[in-house]
Amino acid sequence: MESIEIYTDGGCSGNPGPGGWAFVLRRGGAETLGSGGEGNTTNNRMELRAVISGLEEAERQAPGAAVHLITDSQYVKNGITSWIVNWKRNGWITSDKKPVKNRELWEELDKVVARVKPRFSWVKGHAGHEGNERCDQMVQVEIGKYR
Repeated sequence: MESIEIYTDGGCSGNPGPGGWAFVLRRGGAETLGSGGEGNTTNNRMELRAVISGLEEAERQAPGAAVHLITDSQYVKNGITSWIVNWKRNGWITSDKKPVKNRELWEELDKVVARVKPRFSWVKGHAGHEGNERCDQMVQVEIGKYR
């Protein structure tokens, strides 16, 4: 089975503020880069957008491939692998009885995860992980477009 590795990152200058997201997708010795941004957003929204975009690109390139997604966001990793089960069961209400923030992005991510079935890993940001560092550089370029 073909395998794909995706690194993702998202960030903001201020929170909220101008933000950017990026992914590095590696497949069979080739790389695909993706990035974007928004003028007024949050860090968490950009982290989610990076993951969604990376997974959608993997699905376009190689449907059915084994996908390993590496993020530096505990929010994204824990949200999609653990918290989302209870959020959906409780009508998108958190354990402290508040509406889930960024629900529309979580719903979008949930749909793409159901199709792609990726394995998620977490790495510490700004710790020398080459794929993560490249994403962070692209995020900073995207943020710069909105300053």
